[in-house]
Amino acid sequence: MTRSDVLDAVARRLVERDPGHPLRVGVDGVCGVGKSTFAEELVGRIAAHGRPAILLDSDGFHHVRAVRYRQGRESARGYYEDAYDFDALRDLALRPLGPGGSRRYAARVHDLATDEVRREFATAPGDAVVVFAATFLQRDGLREHWDEVVYLDASIERAEGRGIVRDAEHLGGRDAAEQAYAFRYMAACRIYLDEQDPRGRASIVVDHDDPLHPRVVEPRA
Repeated sequence: MTRSDVLDAVARRLVERDPGHPLRVGVDGVCGVGKSTFAEELVGRIAAHGRPAILLDSDGFHHVRAVRYRQGRESARGYYEDAYDFDALRDLALRPLGPGGSRRYAARVHDLATDEVRREFATAPGDAVVVFAATFLQRDGLREHWDEVVYLDASIERAEGRGIVRDAEHLGGRDAAEQAYAFRYMAACRIYLDEQDPRGRASIVVDHDDPLHPRVVEPRA
């Protein structure tokens, strides 16, 4: 299957779901695996199949810097526990979009560029598919609020290599990026994999070792 085929297969599965409220879809996987790009393309395919599609940007659900780095700028546990404001995601977005909810959800709660708390709200159509991509989104307390989770599965080495190339300029060069991934980002992902088994808990698993040639592993097409 081509990448286009895989995106269409996943989109078809999602648009066939009708839980009676907006469908809440998480795109999960380790750092560097390609979650954001996959989510953006998936939203386009869902819309092409005739369902309203909404992409929530994970950058809008970070904690402020004082919280993100309270365990140290190189702390893996700190990144795992403090990077994202998952309480706000759950209480202000996923619950309102879920059973019996108002459908008025937070599109963002934080501005990453200015580090300001900034809540912006919107109302989702009842038949919308809402897609959010981030690592750690199947942690305890959040996992049960997803209707579907797409897990992009790739080896740590491949995902880390892609992430380093992508983030080198932002992190101060390749050497700095390698250090950041080794001691903070990918180290945090290893904690997540060990504690939560996100691949095993996902409803859809896509082999994403080669993003140009992904493959649906579960459920089998």
